Amino acid sequence: MSNAHFNRGPAYGLSAEVKNKLAQKYDPQRERELRAWIEGTTGRRIGDSFMDGLKDGVILCELINKLQPGSVQKVNEPVQNWHKLENIGNFLRAITRYGVKPHDIFEANDLFENTNHTQVQSTLIALASQAKTKGNNVGLGVKYAEKQQRRFHPEKLREGRNIIGLQMGTNKFASQQGMTAYGTRRHLYDPKLGTDQPLDQATISLQMGTNKGASQAGMTAPGTKRQIFEPALGMERCDTMTIGLQMGSNKGASQQGMTVYGLPRQVYDPKYCGGPELLGEDGLNGLYNSQ
Repeated sequence: MSNAHFNRGPAYGLSAEVKNKLAQKYDPQRERELRAWIEGTTGRRIGDSFMDGLKDGVILCELINKLQPGSVQKVNEPVQNWHKLENIGNFLRAITRYGVKPHDIFEANDLFENTNHTQVQSTLIALASQAKTKGNNVGLGVKYAEKQQRRFHPEKLREGRNIIGLQMGTNKFASQQGMTAYGTRRHLYDPKLGTDQPLDQATISLQMGTNKGASQAGMTAPGTKRQIFEPALGMERCDTMTIGLQMGSNKGASQQGMTVYGLPRQVYDPKYCGGPELLGEDGLNGLYNSQ
């Protein structure tokens, strides 16, 4: 089976744009650092083309066996393509057990079919970082932070439930000193502006008005109409307590002739009824007695 069977053809359209963006992220300087590290660890020369030298998976398997002996039990000779794919798959499973995160690992076709060399480079850098974290002398990558797990006694954990964390704020040393009533304006004093320092923090500015000298003299009942007097218009001065006739009048009013609430009132019309003298004191007995 030839290698051409696994090589993809040229990409077009959106696939070509994605491939070009991935290729732009490939770092040649990182490639030189990875080449020096892998060749120094395995003792084998990769070749002129970095990715072609790793495509058979033999050097990769030897690399992980140097970092963690016995990771790959059998390394296949690259006679056929499935031998190469099996070597790459064994390498990927071995670095997963070694501690490389799954999201940092490339797929076998990314290397074998030359589809994503950038991801292959990222995986090798992540492997170098993991090796450095485990104490190996590696000149690239970063050392991962070690997990610091702490265990507390159950009694200590129960005590912590009664403590408010500082992220939620604190009420220590809090008091209501200097606080004014709700809605009251507080005087702002700025020495740079030359304003007078207030006597206290409860001073209300005159812009909010004042109730000094206020009284209820001359105030009418709620809803009562107040007369407006203007000498320039020749208006006559009126009593503020006078209710205009347009609002009606209660002069001469009395409760004479009013019945109890709910009782009907007799309507007298001389065209249809006799004289009102027919009605007695209760309004009906006189009419019944005359009949």
